[in-house]
Amino acid sequence: MIYITDHISIREDEIKEEFILSSGPGGQNVNKVASAVRLRFDIKNSLSLPDEVSRRLKLTGGEKVSSEGVLIITARRFRDQNKNRKDALTRLVDMIRKAAEVEKLRIKTRPSRKSEIKRLEAKRHRSGIKKIRKPALLTEE
Repeated sequence: MIYITDHISIREDEIKEEFILSSGPGGQNVNKVASAVRLRFDIKNSLSLPDEVSRRLKLTGGEKVSSEGVLIITARRFRDQNKNRKDALTRLVDMIRKAAEVEKLRIKTRPSRKSEIKRLEAKRHRSGIKKIRKPALLTEE
């Protein structure tokens, strides 16, 4: 079990890892060792996630979520396969934690009459300063 929050945990068999060749530095090893990790998590068919969290995860996942509802995370930051596995898993956990947070509803407010008057007076004052700085127009006689 992978624990996300106090109430959410996912089973390890819901995560599929595929090891792929990584680009970048590594010399001859780069062509032989599959150190990059492609992690797949099926959001749509996951029984571990509440419906609301899975819906928000699809939205926050963006391009990482396929049309079938599978979250794909590719980790190739490190040369070591184990570090890339941990990195991919950490990123998955962070994404689920972020999706588990309930967004605070914004309450619409209006500025007070006094604050509006103060703002407009400040604009008038600033405008006056700028008018003083402008050179006077020369008129031809």
